[in-house]
Amino acid sequence: MKFSIVIPLYNKATYIGTAIDSVLAQSCTDFEIVVVDDGSTDGGDLLVAQLGVPQIRLIRQANAGVASARNRGIREARGQWVVFLDADDWQHPEFLAHLVRAQRACPEARTVATDYVCLADQPRLWPPHWRTPEGSPAIERITDLPARWMQGQSVCSSAVAAQRDLLEAMQPCFPPGESHGEDLDLWFRLAEKSPVALVRTPLVAYRVSVKGSLSGTQLAGQLPPFLTRLQARALSGSMSSAQRRSALWLVAQHKVTLARQAIAAGQRRQSLHWLLAARHAARGKRWWLSLAMTLLLPGVLVSRWQRWRIRRSNPLNPMTDAG
Repeated sequence: MKFSIVIPLYNKATYIGTAIDSVLAQSCTDFEIVVVDDGSTDGGDLLVAQLGVPQIRLIRQANAGVASARNRGIREARGQWVVFLDADDWQHPEFLAHLVRAQRACPEARTVATDYVCLADQPRLWPPHWRTPEGSPAIERITDLPARWMQGQSVCSSAVAAQRDLLEAMQPCFPPGESHGEDLDLWFRLAEKSPVALVRTPLVAYRVSVKGSLSGTQLAGQLPPFLTRLQARALSGSMSSAQRRSALWLVAQHKVTLARQAIAAGQRRQSLHWLLAARHAARGKRWWLSLAMTLLLPGVLVSRWQRWRIRRSNPLNPMTDAG
């Protein structure tokens, strides 16, 4: 079997049928679907059970969070490659076929992915169809994911696949109990082991702002645990020199963002603390601009400016804000 599609499910009865239908519509049919119900209370698991589709295996567990559900799916998977699909997202019918093409084009890559589109939640269940380029879209070979991440969106949970044996060796792949950045933690670790082959056309619809999502929001004023671990790996010497520089730069940029959040809240001392911690970014203008804000500007002006910058940047990836 080529693919195991792992779908963590928690109170997404409205969407789970659409997600499964998008998998069943794939032109590449060498797959199984592993739905891990994480203690749903809205009957979503019953809807899956009633489908009676041979390719689907339904696994039920007590509520333990998205990381636990995905890790369980990896343990239950039988395919050579594990694909992750959130229960409220949708795959283009050619998604798996393009993953196969990426594997053949970049055989050394143990992680493959495609671009994706973001859709705001709305009553209509099916996302709009989108055109894909004719012929064979370009395949980008990513060897430094932190550097690539600073350029813009690159890997999304529902648009990535990794070799099962590699994932099994890295268990627990997703940090138990975490729901912010727990997926990025894994993508960065995978990218440190082999290149990522990225098909440069959107073949997954990622639905945002869905009530009852398994993923949580970032805790304000704190460095997310996945970035703390990324920094620790960079300082441990386990990465190449290029990856180390990029990882530390990425972490430092997030600390600069925390410094701006602190000054916007009127916490100048805390802002200076984060800027000192972000010294790896001191060669960039963003660090110096943030220092000037901390020393000279009222917090209310910084807050307004920050909101304006976020609206202009990618709201799903605030670390791309270079201003």
